[in-house]
Amino acid sequence: MKKILVKLYLGFQFFIDNVLSRYFVATPFFSSIYYLFFNRKFSREQYSVLKGKVRHIKELKIRKANIYTLIRNTHRIEKGLLMRPRRDIFALDYIEETVDAFLNIWDPSKLDEDKQYKWFFDVLNEYFQSSGRHPLIDELSERFFNKVSKYMEIEKEMVQDSQKLIPYYRSLEENPIISFDSFYKLTRHRRSVRWFEDKKVPHDLIDKAISAACQSPSACNRQPFEYRIIDEPILLKQVANIPGGVKGYVDGIPMMVVVLGNLDAYFDERDRHVIYIDASLANMTFMLALETLGLSSCAINWPDVERLEKKMEKILQLEKYQRPIMCMAVGYPDRNGKVAYSEKRSLNNIRRYN
Repeated sequence: MKKILVKLYLGFQFFIDNVLSRYFVATPFFSSIYYLFFNRKFSREQYSVLKGKVRHIKELKIRKANIYTLIRNTHRIEKGLLMRPRRDIFALDYIEETVDAFLNIWDPSKLDEDKQYKWFFDVLNEYFQSSGRHPLIDELSERFFNKVSKYMEIEKEMVQDSQKLIPYYRSLEENPIISFDSFYKLTRHRRSVRWFEDKKVPHDLIDKAISAACQSPSACNRQPFEYRIIDEPILLKQVANIPGGVKGYVDGIPMMVVVLGNLDAYFDERDRHVIYIDASLANMTFMLALETLGLSSCAINWPDVERLEKKMEKILQLEKYQRPIMCMAVGYPDRNGKVAYSEKRSLNNIRRYN
């Protein structure tokens, strides 16, 4: 009886996926009907996006203390400050929510551990110091300087030529001396490693690699991702066995990195895919940085499989607006372990000008 039910279910699923779906592609409306009633594979993403959006709006409109809004708008102000020609008055449509977020989040005691707080201060300070006169700007300027007056007194006692974290002229003479040949050699040397030494990975090396990853470009500098480093033996065994594709080498993984995307970074569904773009930019830098530190990695496939998503969410106690983006095995490579050659597509097959 059980076998019959399984066959019926598989047959019905085949009919839904391969037959019925053909009749629902005529318009976006019918596609929505299909995914509403016959295929729920996007439901988890929809729920996560909505949870993130609601949390973002709550932090922005009610608490007026949304860190992602402050980051995004500070970056927008930076772009205004570096424009050519630069306008005397700009940012009127978002400067108030920026100042609100700054006033409710600002904590100068965090400056030593989080340089981004100084960036908030320096950019807003530069904006108000150099902006033209306008009633809204004048009002917000007064609120801003009343809030930071004590910090400004302390800053005056510090070294006068301390670097301001505002737009600057990048010195081309100070480019790191890394030739293309050296960089290309690094990209060729990096390969997915599945065999590791039985050796603990130092956390300070991982922190260095993540510090490099954080320099990667990110839309409006929001960096809507975080790295969960798993090397506690019991938790490691649980997490490492969740993704597919690790059969045969999972027991030799000394550390797992789970990269998470935070959908509460966005106020609109339009940005739901940015977590994957921004995190992937950072992840490639992270993997290359590991190689310079004597470590290797293996990016592990993470398709959108409902039962695996639920399992990861439960074990890592994730928020509903957080989504796993990628898993990586990390460790010291075993010299006696082979790696796949994995020749890449030719330049002519992957590149087209204009």
